[in-house]
Amino acid sequence: MVRKVMSLHRAYDLLIIDDGSPDGTGGIVKTLQKEFDKRLHLVERSGKLGLGTAYILGFRYALERGYQFIFEMDCDFSHNPDDLERLEDACRNEGADLAIGSRYITGVNVVNWPMSRVLMSYYASAYVRRITGMKIRDTTAGFKCYKRQVLETLELDKIKFMGYAFQIEMKFTAWMCGFRIKEVPIIFYDRTEGKSKMSGKIFREAVFGVIEMKVKSWFRKYPRVK
Repeated sequence: MVRKVMSLHRAYDLLIIDDGSPDGTGGIVKTLQKEFDKRLHLVERSGKLGLGTAYILGFRYALERGYQFIFEMDCDFSHNPDDLERLEDACRNEGADLAIGSRYITGVNVVNWPMSRVLMSYYASAYVRRITGMKIRDTTAGFKCYKRQVLETLELDKIKFMGYAFQIEMKFTAWMCGFRIKEVPIIFYDRTEGKSKMSGKIFREAVFGVIEMKVKSWFRKYPRVK
């Protein structure tokens, strides 16, 4: 993944957050940092502290260093790094504040998933749309590009969900703040490395968490963009 990102036509910096992975991720990244000096960054944490906390740490890291476009993506090649440029173009040139790499904006563009997983993901997004009122087709997508203004506005310390529902809450909050969201069609591939972290607990958090999030939004004042 590091070499692929570094080989793209546009120059992207890459931050790896390693939550004590037993596969030696940290050591490998440190070795590669010698080759990709100043473009490859590493944050090591002592253990599994949750998906959401890792992303928020990464967002703060990028904001503190002045990045104007901040991406999130998986490191197992389910997200194609070639699509980074298309997400950036949506924010840089096409008026989006948040660009989403969408599996469902032009049908169902998922490769090598079992049908049960496709249906669960597809109808989870439909459920989220029904509860929240958002028009986003892929509400659980984890491949995104933010303009820095979005992350500066969202009050990251108020994001509560740290598991599967984190992706939903970030989109919902951006939508409630009035940011322009654009879905960019991508092809999502089943992971080529690693194992899925999906579990019944994570799924339940998403199902019931969406209702809780919506109810709380009735009593919360969101910062609105001009």
